[in-house]
Amino acid sequence: MNSILSNSIVRRTASPIRAAGGVPRSRLLKPSLLLWLALGLLGCRREVPKASTAPALPSVSAQLAAVEVQTLTATEEVVGTVRARLRSAVEAKIPGRIETLRVVPGQSVKAGELLLTLDAREVQARLDSALAVREQTARDLQRISQLVRDGAVTQADLDATQARHRVALASVTEAETVLAYTQVTAPFDGVIIRKLADVGDLASPGRSLLEIEDPRTLRFEADVPEALLERIVFGAKLPVSIASVTNRLVGVVSEIAPVAESVSRTFRVKLDLAEVPGLRAGQFGRVSVPTGGTPVPQVPATAVLRKGQMEYVWVVVDRRAQLRIVRTGKQQEGRIELLSGVTPSEQVVVDGRVVTREGQPVEAK
Repeated sequence: MNSILSNSIVRRTASPIRAAGGVPRSRLLKPSLLLWLALGLLGCRREVPKASTAPALPSVSAQLAAVEVQTLTATEEVVGTVRARLRSAVEAKIPGRIETLRVVPGQSVKAGELLLTLDAREVQARLDSALAVREQTARDLQRISQLVRDGAVTQADLDATQARHRVALASVTEAETVLAYTQVTAPFDGVIIRKLADVGDLASPGRSLLEIEDPRTLRFEADVPEALLERIVFGAKLPVSIASVTNRLVGVVSEIAPVAESVSRTFRVKLDLAEVPGLRAGQFGRVSVPTGGTPVPQVPATAVLRKGQMEYVWVVVDRRAQLRIVRTGKQQEGRIELLSGVTPSEQVVVDGRVVTREGQPVEAK
């Protein structure tokens, strides 16, 4: 009996536990376990990064230039004015009322050309009187000479008559000279720049009536401070810049005032200029006076690009363009100072506009 019960218990214990419906519970757990394992594997999976598909930058061919350290002559600019080297104020030598005025400002005239005439009636009357006296003394001299030959008068009478005749001749010459002063002519070839009187005005010695200058011979005049005067010598060639003239000007020092102006304590220095189209008297300019030399890195001016307030150049490193922000200084003769941003011997792109992006390959021409 006991053996039968124990066998029955063993069979019940060994038999699988069934759930409702008669399905074994072990079979229900297997799909659930597989699902959890699948979810765990999915959670541990890592994304493999995709390869970059950005296109490579195109290579450009450009002219390169090395950053060179050159001694730049330090200069100080002094302002001045272009003036005519040959200039004259036309005046009358005798007093008189202006009768005709034949020129206007801007008119070109030749040397000896008539500019204006004065009222000459008084001078003409004086000349007529001198001519009459000359004719009278000439007849007296002829008669006295005959009487001397006849022995009717003495030699003293002849000498007195000859003296009166010479005085009459001098009076005629004087009157003719004064009459010529009533016609005022141009002293040289030039252009009338100012008219200071008109018809009907009274001309007198010391009063300017016209101003004339020769526009072909110009010079630059500047008031140089005492500290810079010792760096200027006669015959020195100094660069002169005029805003409206694009050509490079060089002035030759021709005059240096020996005495300073009492108020400004400056010395007037004059530099002769060559004839250049567009250069006129009265223009404002600057002359550069050398003060010493300073070694600074320089590159072609075209290598420096500007965007807003930023200045930059393209430096080629390992055949690729590298953007460098720089600080520039003075520009002279197509080259510009680089005060910061680059080092000597580095290569920069001469025409920076050909490079478009950082890291772009660059091939030297």
